[in-house]
Amino acid sequence: MSKMAKVEMIVQTMYNGQLLRAGKVYEVGDDTAQRWQISNIAKVVEDQQNRNSKN
Repeated sequence: MSKMAKVEMIVQTMYNGQLLRAGKVYEVGDDTAQRWQISNIAKVVEDQQNRNSKN
């Protein structure tokens, strides 16, 4: 299973047929989250590794 990350959208975009709205938080693949953060589409708010280290 691939790692997942929660991202807060900076802009509105379509992803896998879903409309993702700016300002809302969604869970996407870690690689996608990193690309979006670099491109200023979204910012990573929590990833699976951080959640596991907190437990």
